[in-house]
Amino acid sequence: MTSVQTLTVSDDEADTRLDRWFKRRFPELGHGALQKLLRTGQVRVDGKRAKAEQRLEAGQQVRVPPLPAREEGTPRPKAPRQVTDKEAEALRHAILYMDEWVIALNKPPGLAVQGGTNMEKHLDAMLDALRFDGERPRLVHRLDKDTSGVLLLGRTAGAAAKLAAEFRSRAARKCYWALVAGVPKLRQGRIDAPLAKLPGRLGEKVAVDEDEGKRAVTWYRVVDSVLRRAAWLEMEPRTGRTHQLRAHCVLLGTPIIGDGKYGGTEAFVTGTGVSRKMHLHARALRMPHPKGKGMLEVVAPIPEHFRTSFSFFGFDEAQAGRPFEAFEEE
Repeated sequence: MTSVQTLTVSDDEADTRLDRWFKRRFPELGHGALQKLLRTGQVRVDGKRAKAEQRLEAGQQVRVPPLPAREEGTPRPKAPRQVTDKEAEALRHAILYMDEWVIALNKPPGLAVQGGTNMEKHLDAMLDALRFDGERPRLVHRLDKDTSGVLLLGRTAGAAAKLAAEFRSRAARKCYWALVAGVPKLRQGRIDAPLAKLPGRLGEKVAVDEDEGKRAVTWYRVVDSVLRRAAWLEMEPRTGRTHQLRAHCVLLGTPIIGDGKYGGTEAFVTGTGVSRKMHLHARALRMPHPKGKGMLEVVAPIPEHFRTSFSFFGFDEAQAGRPFEAFEEE
């Protein structure tokens, strides 16, 4: 593009970060090139200098300067991986709820939400299978690769922005189930322990850090247990830190079964035939509907390896009662 443009932020783009707005409108503009344009004041919003993280409002005017041409020899953006018919069918079968604004999926364990190094298969690359003659759905929050359960998508940019804002404001309540190795000393309580990312190569792992950590709060209760060997926990995180529940379960002395990254060998119930997969499931989510249609509440059935472990330990799903009920007064 060789001339200056002034573009208007649409209603569906409201509350979108400026850098993400550019990525959607100008996908070939690299991150470094955009940062340079912002740093030199060539990009302006309503005539004022802007930052990458600035959230846009409907009707605002964005000055888009002449954009640099793609340098010769610079690879074009990689074509998105094609979704197979089998993958598309499985993804549609995982839909728990859908309306004009929202899709709620029961994410299977083992499927990454977003890509990473040498990772071509991930949910974000498969979302074209959920267009249904509309826009490509957008991610609004994440679950760990090995965590199953409720995952929300926004069907329009506006719905996605509102859902993301509700997650940031803690308006969303999340109920998780976990099977853990061992039984907590207290059958019900609150964990309030700040978490910080570990430095260097361990940056995708967190630990309790009273000085540098960000506050992390989790309510939990033991739904059922088997002697001292294993317990079924219901948990509600009141903050949204990376790997919060996994780290807090270790702090209780009861790592999540199958979570070797945090629990080491103690996270595996040996000699039982219990799956080595991680037993953490986003059971339910409750939040205001993005279009003001009351409350949206979605419940996800547990995956097969979870169900097999429930059967082995003799746990009955009916024991848990209604999601969020145990913590209503907290």
